[in-house]
Amino acid sequence: MREHLRLYLVADPAFAGIRRLPDIVAAAVRGGVTMVQLRDKGDHVGRFVQEARAVRQALDGTGVPLIINDRVDVAHAIGADGAHLGQRDLPVRDARRLLGPNAIIGLSIEQAAQLAHADLAAVDYLGAGPVFATTTKPDAAPPLGLDGLAAIRAACNLPIVAIGGLSVDNAAGVIAAGADGIAVVSAIMAAADVARAAAQLRTRIGG
Repeated sequence: MREHLRLYLVADPAFAGIRRLPDIVAAAVRGGVTMVQLRDKGDHVGRFVQEARAVRQALDGTGVPLIINDRVDVAHAIGADGAHLGQRDLPVRDARRLLGPNAIIGLSIEQAAQLAHADLAAVDYLGAGPVFATTTKPDAAPPLGLDGLAAIRAACNLPIVAIGGLSVDNAAGVIAAGADGIAVVSAIMAAADVARAAAQLRTRIGG
């Protein structure tokens, strides 16, 4: 699991512009992305399912897992590798029951105190953040900072992927603070050369 978290792309169609989402994902994987989460905050479930199937097809044969944000029903419908859930989403135990024992279940953690109330036995990895201020998620919690990330690392042995305001300038520091990998949205999605942007991030974090 830890190796899959190394460079984690949150693929959001809101940042795709005129480009096809599957093309962006394929280029990102060529550059070194090791896991893809599809996030679509729109209310058109049918479109989300179509997007998810197209992204899954783009990932076929790459060995890169596809995770669906929030929507366990969509993950189940398209045969995704798992789902990522927030603090106010479906409980992870229910997601595990619906998706099965082999599914990858991720849980967002915004501060170390939330670990005491989390059903960690049903979780495969944690998404810790936002580490820094971010504009890609309007309802994001206050930034953890590197100290907050380190506190989560010290309190838990689960694999951790850090998210929130990450770039080539601060990625190495996040790994040094205890994250197993970094999750990015705009640092790859908004890049003119997606594969190059992914490769630069992968070089910076190593692995």
